Amino acid sequence: MVIPAHSLGIGAQRGASLLEVLITLVILAIGLLGLAGLQSRLQASEMEAYQRAQALVLLEDMASRIAANRANAASYVTDTPLGFNNGCSYGTSTRQTVDFDEWCKALQGAGELQGTASVGAMIGGRGCVEVDPDDPDVYRVTVAWQGLTPLAAPAESCGKDLYDGAAGSVCTGDLCRRVATTVVRIGNLSSL
Repeated sequence: MVIPAHSLGIGAQRGASLLEVLITLVILAIGLLGLAGLQSRLQASEMEAYQRAQALVLLEDMASRIAANRANAASYVTDTPLGFNNGCSYGTSTRQTVDFDEWCKALQGAGELQGTASVGAMIGGRGCVEVDPDDPDVYRVTVAWQGLTPLAAPAESCGKDLYDGAAGSVCTGDLCRRVATTVVRIGNLSSL
């Protein structure tokens, strides 16, 4: 006796493997989209870390310059930030003017060129040197730059209100401004 195929349930299974393949493709696509999102966040984090590292190098550079020229440390105090949107032509008449010229160019990225564009520093890098109002032998060196995502606006005054994005940007109210600061103390040996 021959038993028909439809009575054995064989015909009821047709297309089930195709459905499994489609479900697998959907799950795989969702996983790949998540991986692409993670990759873009990693690239933004890597850029933030690169900019912070560059800022710390430039910060230490100016702190070392001030310490090396301690007799003229007061001449390093800036009225306006050096770097981004600054002509950087301070001349070569004194050690301080040479230091300002070199630091300003470094803040603009002169250490690395891509074609004729300077790309070796932070986005919108600016630097400031301020004297402590309570102690004239203490100088605060600050480097400010444009971050990629909004955080909290820093309290430091260097570059304040200069890092708002374009209209409709999430970078308003200095939320994307980043700063790194160090202190240079000039010892007063004459009072000993």
